[in-house]
Amino acid sequence: MFAALQSNAWMYPALEVVHIVGIALLVGNLIALEMRVFGRADALPVEAMARLSLSIALAGFALAAASGSLMFATQPAELLSNRAFIAKMGLLVFAGCNAAWFHARGSLRKLDALARIQMLMSTAIWLAVVFCGRWIAY
Repeated sequence: MFAALQSNAWMYPALEVVHIVGIALLVGNLIALEMRVFGRADALPVEAMARLSLSIALAGFALAAASGSLMFATQPAELLSNRAFIAKMGLLVFAGCNAAWFHARGSLRKLDALARIQMLMSTAIWLAVVFCGRWIAY
């Protein structure tokens, strides 16, 4: 499997496309939910919007994680020595901790100042993940 990814001219780029689509689904839906929480499209109930956008965001995360794992497997030594990759992995852990804290405290029901700060932090973290991911190639 990994040999095919390395030897076939189109398989690795196709995997990168899957990775980017996963990231777009994830980040796009988190930003859409954040926009709703901050008052845009206020005719949409937050709970319904959250169910839809978070389920799509989770599917995007699953795509990005699966494709990212396969890409990692093709060159683990190089990636483990890449500072941008290490920063990206740290940011992913931070994003997961922030999401766990957000949901554990019931932030979607409260939508208080802390919930809004957590949402802004989430968007900033994910944008930093994208930045680091792009920087890995350089």
